[in-house]
Amino acid sequence: MKIKYDLSLITLIALFEKTTHAQVKDCFQDNVLSRLTFVVQLGELSKAVGKFGANVKHLEAKLKKKIRIVEFDPDKLVFIRHMVLPLQIQGIEEIEEGRVVITGNDTQTKGLIIGRNAANLRNLENNCRRYFPEIKEIRVV
Repeated sequence: MKIKYDLSLITLIALFEKTTHAQVKDCFQDNVLSRLTFVVQLGELSKAVGKFGANVKHLEAKLKKKIRIVEFDPDKLVFIRHMVLPLQIQGIEEIEEGRVVITGNDTQTKGLIIGRNAANLRNLENNCRRYFPEIKEIRVV
């Protein structure tokens, strides 16, 4: 699946890269979490966030939007773990082709991952499918 960008997203990516000096892999508006998500290349997360989150704070003030920075990983299970951060999970495994199970630490964490009417979980699936189209379902146990 090819990802297409409009002019506003290209401008945002250019601003992000100029401010943080980190390479952006992707950028998208996450409507469920109502924030702008930047996916940076592997190993670029600390550079993108900046010392004490300075880059994040600067960009949020400049764009007047909440932003989230996620590190890409070619391993889909590691990438899903990055997508649910800062929530701590016990484990994540692929039980069969395209079906992933996340094991939560406690009921509160599970509830935050799933969200009301499973909105957060479906959003997580859709966001992960941008890079791993073979993901059919993500479950939380």
